[in-house]
Amino acid sequence: MRTTGSKSASPRIIGVRRRGRAFSIRLASTQDAEGIVTVLERIASERVFSAIEEPWPVERQRDYLRSLSTREVFHVAVARSGEVIGFQSLERWSPLVDSMRHVGQLGTFLLTEWRRRGVGHALFQTTASFARSSGYRKLLIQVRASNTAGRSFYERLGFIPCGRLTRQVVIDGQEDDEILMEFFL
Repeated sequence: MRTTGSKSASPRIIGVRRRGRAFSIRLASTQDAEGIVTVLERIASERVFSAIEEPWPVERQRDYLRSLSTREVFHVAVARSGEVIGFQSLERWSPLVDSMRHVGQLGTFLLTEWRRRGVGHALFQTTASFARSSGYRKLLIQVRASNTAGRSFYERLGFIPCGRLTRQVVIDGQEDDEILMEFFL
């Protein structure tokens, strides 16, 4: 197992400027666990954009980052202020089945005020590059059916809807489907 923690003294950074605001994309470290949890807490409180109702505590998130294999990654988007404003995860779709080792599962999480500013696109470019170099040939994402903005975002990236999981999510007593979308690298 690989540790995403302090091993990488000089993480790969991509600087991006959109509408006068600056952010960078880099490999997440265990020190980013608190920022990742903060992003998840804010998104979960919106009750629409994710199936996550309650994020993990910071220490559990830190342990999870440590547990990632060399083929799994979290990239964080960081504002000029140093605040984590979003992240994208890439994990094996089915780590126990080698015949699916070429398929990765993606997750994208952005603070509301940073959406539609190029952050998600920059995260995807970085993650897709990592995925290609790590032997992935296909990426899958599950998006809540009610999350039309998220579905549109993935369609603009080139993801194609390929299935529906009916009544997959129940939050606050409300059922929602999840749309499966795929992208071939």
